[in-house]
Amino acid sequence: MCASPDTPDSHARLGPVSRLISAGLIGMTRLYQFTLSPVFTLLVGPVCRFEPTCSHYMIQAIQKHGPWRGLLKGLRRLSRCHPWGGHGYDPP
Repeated sequence: MCASPDTPDSHARLGPVSRLISAGLIGMTRLYQFTLSPVFTLLVGPVCRFEPTCSHYMIQAIQKHGPWRGLLKGLRRLSRCHPWGGHGYDPP
């Protein structure tokens, strides 16, 4: 897949340390998705207000923007996840 000029492939421009940090952050997010998220869903039901879900958003933001900016965007999204926050489609 060829990236457009306004959305460059972040892996091509990241150094080895940033790629390692990105992989670690994505790994921790996937661990959450497969361990804690199902437990929360069983206890309170599906309550996601956004599409994609916050964990998927975090992964996409890290892949698109790199580890630092992607993490900040993901944390900002998590801070909006409350009953008085937004809802609907919100891409990274």
